[in-house]
Amino acid sequence: MTESIAATVLGLVEGATEFLPVSSTGHLILVGHLLGFTGEKADSFDVIIQLGAILAVVVLYWKRFWWLVSPKALHAFSGLRGIWLLFLTSLPAGLVGFAARKTIKAHLFGPVTVALALAVGALMIFWVESRSKRDRFYTLDEMTPALAFGIGCFQCLALWPGFSRSAATIMGGMLLGAKRSLAAEYSFIAAVPLMFAATLYDFYKSAALFSADDMGILGIGFVVSFLSALVAVKTFIVLVKRVSLRPFAWYRLALAAAVFLFWPKGQL
Repeated sequence: MTESIAATVLGLVEGATEFLPVSSTGHLILVGHLLGFTGEKADSFDVIIQLGAILAVVVLYWKRFWWLVSPKALHAFSGLRGIWLLFLTSLPAGLVGFAARKTIKAHLFGPVTVALALAVGALMIFWVESRSKRDRFYTLDEMTPALAFGIGCFQCLALWPGFSRSAATIMGGMLLGAKRSLAAEYSFIAAVPLMFAATLYDFYKSAALFSADDMGILGIGFVVSFLSALVAVKTFIVLVKRVSLRPFAWYRLALAAAVFLFWPKGQL
């Protein structure tokens, strides 16, 4: 398989799974192993092409991001207050991720750890969805600093590859009183600053791994990630208003079981 095809496949996987509660990092690790695209360079490639998925959210929610720099009186989630809420959400995972970056890459980027994270996350989804719900927050403009910071603490779970940032933040929001659709929408928007910072930092640290010839491969991954994320986000926001997260939990369990049952034993 050529690098161009591998980049296309990985870009498709990244964009399609980044904002779903199934773990894009986990899928990239598993697909990368199947394609033989592994190692430090591959790990950095997986992080860098997230920028395409991030851009898709910025395009879809451009008004909300514009209101952060051009506040609207009718929208509480705008201006300095909106920026402060996003900062509170990004802070916990940003600090923990920065401190544990090398450890995470060295010990958690493997099929077994990903499968375990998929399974644990699935069980948590079942638990969250089984609880009696008392929604207290329904729109972005009702977000509070306590809710934003609480969601940020749950986001730390996503540092375990395979757990899913989207799953962690959506479940965290629901447990803290946010309606499922609000938790999903805020999960998309809150992903942008943290993922953008993580992507730029990773590219800065790993720039020496890539040559000028690799820019084309990164470009393919970026564009495909952007386009597939556009479709995935639009589809998910419709689904999450109509159905629970349980179908995603069943998918996670099935994928985890498939890894343990069928993955080549020498590669686990």
